[in-house]
Amino acid sequence: MSDPKILLYYVFAPVADPEAVRLWQRELCESLGLRGRIIVSKHGINGTVGGELDACKRYLRRTREYGPFAGLEAKWSDGTGFVATRPELLKGVDRSVPWRRIADFPKLSVKARDELVAFGVPDELRVDENGVVGGGEHLSPAAVNELVAERGDEVVFFDGRNAWEAEIGRFKNAVVPDVETTHGFIEQIESGVFDDLKGRPVVTYCTGGIRCEILSAAMRDRGFEEVYQIDGGIVRYGEAFGNDGLWEGSLAVFDGREAMEFAPGAAVLGRCAVCGEGSSRLANCADPSCRARFVVCDAHVGARCGECSGPSPAG
Repeated sequence: MSDPKILLYYVFAPVADPEAVRLWQRELCESLGLRGRIIVSKHGINGTVGGELDACKRYLRRTREYGPFAGLEAKWSDGTGFVATRPELLKGVDRSVPWRRIADFPKLSVKARDELVAFGVPDELRVDENGVVGGGEHLSPAAVNELVAERGDEVVFFDGRNAWEAEIGRFKNAVVPDVETTHGFIEQIESGVFDDLKGRPVVTYCTGGIRCEILSAAMRDRGFEEVYQIDGGIVRYGEAFGNDGLWEGSLAVFDGREAMEFAPGAAVLGRCAVCGEGSSRLANCADPSCRARFVVCDAHVGARCGECSGPSPAG
């Protein structure tokens, strides 16, 4: 059995019948033994799936046969291959499935929604066969460094992720909006809190690039004059420069790994919410009714967030 792999991908292209594509994608993943999360909308497809290498290759080949997705480019990474350290992932999972195939995702979820990412502006986003209309200019990782070398502190890195993701890794001196979900971005931008950035070069960034496709277009529509996005997101930048570029720390990911580093020795930016010790580990609040995520050290896994009677270690 080959080592497990994880695919991260998206394509912006008009989709005439999202529900039909959803059904096809579910059937395809089930036939290949893949698990993960896929969202389909009239704007395209957004997915993260994991499974055996050969299955992932067949999945990409078949998905690209659908015209609007012909240009799909996936970012590859290694799966963990372990479930013993994350027994909660096995809850409700068919245990007859080979263990490697459930290591990084507990199940397969394929949904049709109004938006690929829930910014709350489904009717504002414009998409054609070339992708998002009116989005920020794409910069390669090397071009990002060149822009900073040329224009120095004038350049602003703008984090397009949830604030808790930035706690363990971010670009140097980045602006990190205080948002818990993507719904919060439009409200903050329209509040005027970032108006002082409208005349400066703004480089938006997110995990794989999809959030910035939408965010950069929304910012341009709201008066930001010079907006860029990193082609391939943090993942591509980290692959290119490891710990030697402008990125610092670890990258939060939405699978069983929780976080990843691009090279050994990455800076530890996060601080445990309970004791303040340096950590790159993210965890959910121990209160099952709470959806908060925060940084914890190994000793305080199982803590509650500050709004749930104060963080305290389980047991």
